[in-house]
Amino acid sequence: MPTSILDAIEDLSDEDRSGIACPSCGSGKVAQVLGDNGGVSYVCTACGHIWS
Repeated sequence: MPTSILDAIEDLSDEDRSGIACPSCGSGKVAQVLGDNGGVSYVCTACGHIWS
């Protein structure tokens, strides 16, 4: 069992499964997160870039 979310997604391929790619590095390893005001943001688990 993975010890963290990063361990859980480490084995995923770079294929963009969600239709969302990181605008910084182009990776498809993107997680959707909820912001403080209820909005949706995205974080690239490959490079750490965060955007809305």
